[in-house]
Amino acid sequence: MPRSAKRIPLSEFLPEWLVQVRDVLETLNQGVIITDECPRIVYSNAEFQDMVGRSAEELVGQYVKDLFPPEDVPFLLSQIGLGRIQGQARFEFYVPHSAGGHLPVVVAARQLEDPDGRLFAVVTCTDIAEQKNAETELRQANLMLEAREREMEEDLLLAARVQQSLSPKSLAWGAASVETYYQAARTIGGDYGLVTPGDDYLTLLVCDVSGHGIGSALVANRIYTETISLIEAGASLTPMLQQLNRFVMHNLGSFFMYFTLAAARLSRDGRSLEFSSAGHPPTMILRPGQAPLLLESKSTILGCFDDAVGQDSAVQIALEPGDRVVLYTDGFSESFDSRGEMLGVDGLAGIASKSSNLPLPAMKQQILDEVAAWRKGPAVDDMSLILLEVS
Repeated sequence: MPRSAKRIPLSEFLPEWLVQVRDVLETLNQGVIITDECPRIVYSNAEFQDMVGRSAEELVGQYVKDLFPPEDVPFLLSQIGLGRIQGQARFEFYVPHSAGGHLPVVVAARQLEDPDGRLFAVVTCTDIAEQKNAETELRQANLMLEAREREMEEDLLLAARVQQSLSPKSLAWGAASVETYYQAARTIGGDYGLVTPGDDYLTLLVCDVSGHGIGSALVANRIYTETISLIEAGASLTPMLQQLNRFVMHNLGSFFMYFTLAAARLSRDGRSLEFSSAGHPPTMILRPGQAPLLLESKSTILGCFDDAVGQDSAVQIALEPGDRVVLYTDGFSESFDSRGEMLGVDGLAGIASKSSNLPLPAMKQQILDEVAAWRKGPAVDDMSLILLEVS
């Protein structure tokens, strides 16, 4: 006998309790079917019929498993079996539409027994198509973000290599030897240093742009380029600082960044040092058997005030054989230990003075090691260091 002929009696003999709640089930915005213990469908509301594109006459009497392709039936039967054991079940699945396509749903089933001892299951199907679409869009967006993040990481690594290539190199020049160090707190940083030899003098400079990361690095690189241009043009230290201040205020002022720097020029014979600093930690001059001489800034921070650099900002210092000069950024002096105490300029001066009897490369390493030993955890600020020794 055709299957459709078997389904009609099931709808004619609905349990009394189902007749009583049928009107309520028709008002729900969830698809609802009620199955017997076979399990066959004995009732479906209009919402479920819309979900599957079938009429009540087509559904009633249908075995639930026959709605699905064979490959999905084992999973469905396992969930039905689990629901019978536990009395209820909840899982994500789908309902197939007669015209093709799958509608994702959350299936919730509860077993019940009527007064005559017959077992039924009330099964609700909640449409989660929008949620699944949103999840798909979110996954696609995450994949795009991951791809973009990889691109940014590659760009940052390239930028870091470029920035590292611009950091000052150790060298010997005339009566001087120079050791340098640079390390960004992040991939790229806002510090830069210069060791630029000329015919008559050697220019040393460290600069610290406020903030960290990409913005500071871009500003630092732009100031670096301008500094190189001024040095090559033969600008004296005071005019150079004044021009850098004007350049940042007029061209980069909207970034609300400021910067500090310390600059020194050593004569070819190593006996005279011209020095100028703006808002920067004191530069140190170390002499055997003497306390460190601290060269303080005579100008304020740059990039904020038109008159930050006065006409008398540079000083001349006579040097002696064996003198050492230490230029650095505050990533060294503003290091904190586990108690929250800052190393400070005096602490750094003590480390530098204690190690000043070592060869210059060993002195640099000793400073790095002792600052790292003082500091709790990794460096949180960019660190630039230039050591100069005259003979």
